[in-house]
Amino acid sequence: MNRVFKVLQLLLIFNSLQIFGQSHYPGQHEKLLQLNDTKNVEVEAFDLSDVVLKESRFKENMKRESEWIMSFPVQRLLHSFRTNAGVYSGYEGGHYEIQPLGGWESMDCELRGHAIGHMLSSLGLFYASTGNEDFKKKGDSLIAGLHEVQITLGDTGYLSAYPENLINRNIRGERVWAPWYTLHKLFAGLIDQYLYSGNKEALEVVKGMANWAYNKLKPLSEEQRALMLRNEFGGMNDSFYTLYSITKNPDHKWLAEYFYDDKVLDPLKAKEDNLNKMHANTYIPKLIGLARATELGGNDEYLEVADFFWNTVVEHHSFVTGSNSDKEKFFESDKISEHLTGYTGESCNVYNMLKLTRHLFAQNPTVKYLDYYEKALYNHILGQQDPVTGYTAYFLPMLPGAHKVYSTRDESFWCCVGTGFENHAKYGEFIYSHDDESLYVNLFIPSILNWEEKGISLIQENNFPRENTTQLTIETNEPKKINLKVRYPSWATDATVRINGKKKSSHAKKGSFIQISEEWKDGDKIEISFGMELEAVPTPNDPDILAFTYGPVVLAGRMGTKNMTEPAPYSNPDVRNDYYTYDYKVPTELTNKVDLNINRLSREIERISENKLNFLIKDQGITLSPIANIHGERYIIYWDNK
Repeated sequence: MNRVFKVLQLLLIFNSLQIFGQSHYPGQHEKLLQLNDTKNVEVEAFDLSDVVLKESRFKENMKRESEWIMSFPVQRLLHSFRTNAGVYSGYEGGHYEIQPLGGWESMDCELRGHAIGHMLSSLGLFYASTGNEDFKKKGDSLIAGLHEVQITLGDTGYLSAYPENLINRNIRGERVWAPWYTLHKLFAGLIDQYLYSGNKEALEVVKGMANWAYNKLKPLSEEQRALMLRNEFGGMNDSFYTLYSITKNPDHKWLAEYFYDDKVLDPLKAKEDNLNKMHANTYIPKLIGLARATELGGNDEYLEVADFFWNTVVEHHSFVTGSNSDKEKFFESDKISEHLTGYTGESCNVYNMLKLTRHLFAQNPTVKYLDYYEKALYNHILGQQDPVTGYTAYFLPMLPGAHKVYSTRDESFWCCVGTGFENHAKYGEFIYSHDDESLYVNLFIPSILNWEEKGISLIQENNFPRENTTQLTIETNEPKKINLKVRYPSWATDATVRINGKKKSSHAKKGSFIQISEEWKDGDKIEISFGMELEAVPTPNDPDILAFTYGPVVLAGRMGTKNMTEPAPYSNPDVRNDYYTYDYKVPTELTNKVDLNINRLSREIERISENKLNFLIKDQGITLSPIANIHGERYIIYWDNK
């Protein structure tokens, strides 16, 4: 199927589903719980239903992702769960009437069931973001089917697409592929269905699962606990803390604390960077749990540990794109130039770092968190989705001449496909924040905010980052005194503020907030422009290996498609872990060597289009574009300027 036909097919599907065609009014569904509605936060996130995306790249990504998820029949998604419970699963007349899912969801994979947990979260997030009942109905159907399986499996509350013996193997320390990790996705998905879709049956199902977990783990010895926690368990502590915030059941808090991994986390208390060779996506969720515990119980030591970890990852273990890891593992501090491989920047890691960032910002609203969030969102998350199919890339390769490798439709289901289902459903969650008196504008994404409690709406319009100005329009029935705090990014060279066309002086410095305290009237307009410039960003261990940025955007060289034959840029559907063994077939003549005077960069590299962020390395004729915009072709992010 050629790419043009795929585009037309997607458009027809969107028009028929009308997923984003319904009028959506914020507050349309019941708000059950603010995820930051706890006693130890300084600022709160708005409910997803309070923020509506306007037309932009973000909304386009949402449309593509929603179509992919909605294309899977419910019976197919439930197949492995029903098979595990021994109920009818579609096998009749010597063949399957219901085609089993492939890849990591296939019946011979021990992680089966994880992607369905992510889908439950995504459907809830899409419903909260759009108000479209189709998302809720599909989530409701999945929950009803899972509840049926749970009842069939017995009265313990156990629920999974694999037998409980995988958990027993984990407890005994035997080889098994991360059963608690998979269960975490179900726990999180069920909780999200309750929080975002108001599905009370989901809460009953997850409470049953928690009851099973408590009875399973309570009798274990400390030695058994330590042995079990050596295996990847995802964000089990985070989910149990969130469940405890809903139920107030002390057993759920006990479970959250049970998943404290002292062997990994205790060294962080002593400010020890112990990340080298650690599996990153195993590590990061442990800190999300600590941040969540701090919100609920005020454990300042936990917050200090989580913040130390965040700073260590962001400042010493991250590429210029905000992503991290090589072959899924952290490497030695600051050794960026030694790890420019085809298996860098796992997308799940970025998903979890953004989640940790949101929690830390809620407790300490400083611009460093927002700057990182923007960097990782614009350069990694936004561009990991194929703009033709909506499929997701596992890695963001730093190997010069590599390209993004996207999943297949239903034969991959990698972990990063699962987190991708969520990433593109919740863009509205961190654009704005608030405390009792102030409205924070964190990100410059076209959107409409309805702050119902204050009786005020804010419309944000821009073409950021192609253009450096964002406009905010106030809507209110009567004048309202609100303190507006707009992020002044650390990358900005300057900032200009205009209110209703009149320039307003500001003494704010970059890396802080521009504070504007006014009595706002209906129709008031605030226009803020930020200076953006081209910069060379050297690696910390080798100043001659460098990348280029323009404002928050990472620019990469477009290097063509030579040696890219089908199925490239997609993964081989016949190889489950093709993402990890992929041969990029980089042409031998392709080079990342340049000869630039970085002290006069604006003379060496020029912008070649006003309405796009395209630049030209003049002496070599190489076009640079935002890495998020480069698809289906080779690229170079890091250059050798020796």
